[in-house]
Amino acid sequence: MENNLREFYNKGERIELTISDIAEKDQCFGRLENGTGVLVRGMLAIGDRVEATITKVRPAYLEAIVDKVLAVSADRVEPVCPVFGVCGGCKWMHVGYDAQLRYKQKKVHDALVHIGGFQDTAVKPVLPAPDIMHYRNKVEFSCSSKRYLMPEELKMERLEKSKDFALGFHAPGNFEKVLEIEACYLAKESMNNALTVTRAFALEEGLSPYAAREHTGFLRNLMLRYSEERDELMVNLVTSSYDSALMKAYRDRLLEAMPGQKMTIVNNVTTRKNTVAVGEKEFVVHGEGVIQERLGDLQFRISANSFFQTNTKQAEALYDGIMQMAGLRKDDTVYDLYCGTGTITLYLAERCRQAVGLEIVESSLSDAAENASRNGIANASFYRVDLKDFHTLLGTLEEFGFPRVIVTDPPRAGMHPKALKTMVRLQPETIVYVSCNPANLARDGKEICAANYRLEEVQPVDMFPHTSHIETLACFKRQV
Repeated sequence: MENNLREFYNKGERIELTISDIAEKDQCFGRLENGTGVLVRGMLAIGDRVEATITKVRPAYLEAIVDKVLAVSADRVEPVCPVFGVCGGCKWMHVGYDAQLRYKQKKVHDALVHIGGFQDTAVKPVLPAPDIMHYRNKVEFSCSSKRYLMPEELKMERLEKSKDFALGFHAPGNFEKVLEIEACYLAKESMNNALTVTRAFALEEGLSPYAAREHTGFLRNLMLRYSEERDELMVNLVTSSYDSALMKAYRDRLLEAMPGQKMTIVNNVTTRKNTVAVGEKEFVVHGEGVIQERLGDLQFRISANSFFQTNTKQAEALYDGIMQMAGLRKDDTVYDLYCGTGTITLYLAERCRQAVGLEIVESSLSDAAENASRNGIANASFYRVDLKDFHTLLGTLEEFGFPRVIVTDPPRAGMHPKALKTMVRLQPETIVYVSCNPANLARDGKEICAANYRLEEVQPVDMFPHTSHIETLACFKRQV
């Protein structure tokens, strides 16, 4: 096959094809008229007719980069963001929302079929989001001493603004450079206001931006959280050191520029050699240092570094789906793996005898315990453990009884093999797997089914419009 392809195709050759599918990593797929498969890099939609240049000749397919769109797909729309295609965030903003939902349903289906080997499980239509703009309750901006230059800027003899400071999002595939963002269309208005104020303050005060390679500079990140229920904003400035007087001046500037906005301000301080917006120490500059949010009938306390679903309205739909799949009884014991701040655990506890949440992040567990107390829930217990060591807690958890239901909501990488092994060893009747990565759901699902389970139901939930990400609920039932 390799010899045949290399006989007919060369690197640098121009080709034409119609896009027939969406692939990973900003790529799409199509076939030439003779059936040769091509992975095409570029922001495209299914149905686009494109001209592309071959970049690699693989044994079984070609790789190419798009040059221009010859005929536009019916799925295409005009993106509203001025930095679309450069920013690595809303990679599907050029695709109509109905089409996005179709693409995501197919993405889940294809992963289950091709990776997991599930041939007879129907994937339900994706549950759409009520808001497709300004839906995020958390946005993280990065600061860098190396601003990513837009294509038009590269042609300028003199730049209109400095290339030595940027506050925005990391340029795709570049840990050093940051793309300056004036406003994010997924963020709340108050978040964008805080971004504007922070940038102006940093420039006026001459705050040095972080240089990732050299590990120098003061200002590292701006992380913002928002409470839908209270219209409350958390501003978390991440710096390399603590300056009390500077933080007071920053507080005064924010409060003056955003009058009437309920707000808490914290300063996370870190000396770590990475670009993660988590501090080793935290200082509360204004307010309580936490925000409150409601999901269903429950109130939640959220600190700067704790996990909480980033789309509040869709989180309720997601959790309602978990409850429906779990089919809880009043006398059930339920385990919630990777429980975070206990949102799912407390939802479960309202409907069963005992809910047990397991998590490794200490601040999340502290929030979980506080959330249980705040909501008057006494039948939820939380334990700190690396889930790969889940088996070491089984003796401790015996007092709660056998878990008839286990809910697991692992990180994007999926469940640790040891955690998965312990989970299926317990042989609960029902496993509800909450996944943000269809490929790893398919991989882990295959292992679950090998341990005497059947995949009964798959419900994708769109938590992240305009991106390729999709949350999926999967219900596994133990076979009798």
